[in-house]
Amino acid sequence: MTSQRAATRSMTSLHRNSLPIPDELAVEIFSRLPSKDIARCRCACKLWSSMLLREDFTDLFLTKSSARPQLLFACQDHNRNYIFFLSSPHPEKEENSSYVVVAANHNLARFPSSSYKLFGCTNGFCYGARPRSRKPVICNPSTGQSLTLPRLKSRKWFGVVERRGQDSPLVNNYLGYDPVSKEFKVLSMERSKISAKHQVLTLGTKKLSWRLVQCTTAHYSSNKWISISGVIYYAASANRSSANSMVACFDLRVEKFSFVNFGRAMHDSTTLVNYNGKLGLLMSGDAPGENISTTSKSFELWVLQDAEWSKHVYILPPSWKDVVTKTMCFAGIIVDTNEIVLAPSLQNVPSYVIYFNVERNTITKVGIQGMEAFQGKRFNTYLNYVENVILL
Repeated sequence: MTSQRAATRSMTSLHRNSLPIPDELAVEIFSRLPSKDIARCRCACKLWSSMLLREDFTDLFLTKSSARPQLLFACQDHNRNYIFFLSSPHPEKEENSSYVVVAANHNLARFPSSSYKLFGCTNGFCYGARPRSRKPVICNPSTGQSLTLPRLKSRKWFGVVERRGQDSPLVNNYLGYDPVSKEFKVLSMERSKISAKHQVLTLGTKKLSWRLVQCTTAHYSSNKWISISGVIYYAASANRSSANSMVACFDLRVEKFSFVNFGRAMHDSTTLVNYNGKLGLLMSGDAPGENISTTSKSFELWVLQDAEWSKHVYILPPSWKDVVTKTMCFAGIIVDTNEIVLAPSLQNVPSYVIYFNVERNTITKVGIQGMEAFQGKRFNTYLNYVENVILL
């Protein structure tokens, strides 16, 4: 009897500290689960938690997720003080179909909003802050985690005296990811020409703190930005009154700025996009100031390569005016297919988005099912969302 109890204890210990299959196979199986199930499995036992927190697993999960990017919808419900995230797969390719339907996934997390404004998403993490606040917030819709960053350095830290009662200055914030160092960094700056007011913070360090980064080129930043392959790009202007006419490039690894002139004022509709791993400026081909609407005739895509711009013009097919009924804005370009995606500018519930296949010159209206509970709420639409199970 004693030997039986000892054997039972030995087997129990074995099951607690090892799996009956090789670790490599277990990691592969876990990597095929939805992110919400990964969170549950991490709570099941110490062995699973240890395995699912390892860097090799989180890297594999992100790689698999990156192969199937999704649409991400963010609803800021001020009545309930929550930000709700929903995702949706891209539609299956259907020949000669001008309307398809996809279902929204409600498995992503929600976060207390407290009037936070979202600025964008990078590699599965979303970034926001209260208007005029110096305390930005990072959240991960896949894990349900959020992280409030330290307060930005004050003007006094820069040698600027603030008057009592003076509002905090408006800032632009950008979240970038360097795939080589596997680091997320936040770049923040006042909407000012004073170059010393640029600050950067690295996520994942023991003590989060902002530090000064120098920029010798005086410029004004904007809220048009994107992170591609370890570089944050944002549209910029030479002075406060002029339109954006250049692109600032911040290399996350060396934390240095460089600039590329566009050569003319950017169209109001200009959106920074990832085009085959290169920076693209996607804009309306119509007169400056005109909205993207039923009367639009063409789009322009300017691609940056070796510090030179190459221009692509896409003429919209006749079906455009039959499908589009509202003023639209660019959501971006799908990384794998180079399809242009647009969403209604003032859509309260994202009941549809528009896909423009530039190779086949076709327009597809994609209906989004499962959003009825958010009727009357405003949404932001993001492309190329990937699930990331790295903990903040």
